[in-house]
Amino acid sequence: MKNLIKENIENPEQLEKLYRSDRKGFAKAFSEIYPEISEHPASAFWKARLEPDTVKADWLITVKKDLLFLLVTCALAGFFIKFPAIFRTEADMDAFYIKNAGLVVIGALTLYYLLTVKGFKVVHLIFTTLIFFVSAIYINLLPGDVHLNTVLLACLHLPVILWFIYGLVYSGFNLREKSGWINYIRYNGELAVMFGIIAIAGGILTAVTIGLFDVININAERFYSDYVVIIGAVSAPVAATFLIRYFPAITSKIPPVIASIFSPLVLLTLIIYLLVILLSGKSLYTNRDFLLVFNVMLLGVTAIIVFSVSETTFFFKQRLLEVILLALVIFAIITDLLALSAIIYRLGEYGFTPNRTAVLGSNLLILGNLVLFARDLYRVNFKKDSAGILENTIAKYLPVYAIWAVIVVFIFPVIFGLR
Repeated sequence: MKNLIKENIENPEQLEKLYRSDRKGFAKAFSEIYPEISEHPASAFWKARLEPDTVKADWLITVKKDLLFLLVTCALAGFFIKFPAIFRTEADMDAFYIKNAGLVVIGALTLYYLLTVKGFKVVHLIFTTLIFFVSAIYINLLPGDVHLNTVLLACLHLPVILWFIYGLVYSGFNLREKSGWINYIRYNGELAVMFGIIAIAGGILTAVTIGLFDVININAERFYSDYVVIIGAVSAPVAATFLIRYFPAITSKIPPVIASIFSPLVLLTLIIYLLVILLSGKSLYTNRDFLLVFNVMLLGVTAIIVFSVSETTFFFKQRLLEVILLALVIFAIITDLLALSAIIYRLGEYGFTPNRTAVLGSNLLILGNLVLFARDLYRVNFKKDSAGILENTIAKYLPVYAIWAVIVVFIFPVIFGLR
């Protein structure tokens, strides 16, 4: 019981199942290992549930302290994203946002996590700080023209590196512990859902606010967009993380439902899209824009597969959903092979460029991931293997994406130059 609690401390649904299976045993085991897991926000919730009279006050103090850290982190994120405007520099704000938005958002999430979770080693803190500091210096030393291929690619891939570093922090710098990385993927799914809800609410508030000021003949749209919307956008992920931590019973139930609904819908959409390509006569080989949209769609489908797999391995054991995921992966592989053939054709016709090389590498990485998923899902569906093998694949493959992002960000400008 003790090991099961430790392994699933970030999985509220599984903890609830363990508790209901053996309430007394769960309470005893939890009490004995509480000092080891006290840094996890969920542990405070369970201690409060099991010992309400003695822990409620401590839990409220923790929430208030984390709320203070939330406000401090959001303030810092707002300061850095509006740095040129505050100090009235001549920086191109659009270029500044493209270069720094991902850095500020992921930096804020990492800072909030470090402030609210105890037990990090000094060497890990120093390493994390150096990575973000070097990244900020490097990306802002690149030419201001973000339309240069290597510069734009660096801006797009740097957040992937930082996302992986945030995952290291989230998992306690334990690359070999698969449960930490799977929890990180699930957290990202919950974060995306909560961010979407906050964004919708923020959009409604923005429309109402601008409309109210417009009624009294005050044009607040420019100021509101430049400051409130921008600062709110970089702060919303941190606020969403706070909600995920302290309201897990609500936030953890939405992503699995989305995964179970969207997986068959995405499969149907992908099948129809491939049929339309065959019937419409559109050519991936000659239409550059069509190929670009095709690759963006492929990235989105792959992300949905990873998210659905991470949710399915824990929340859903239905045979139907596992079959749907296998079919989705197979059609995604077909899509990737079509895209790769078009990329190789364009490389043969027009030669290597930063963009074509980046797209080729990304598609090869995605293809490798999809093939591994197909193998695992085949074993789950027809060999009756445990769905846990999918978790191993996800955990082991994430560093591969990070390594490729490092190559694009730091090596491409050397190979292709700043063009």
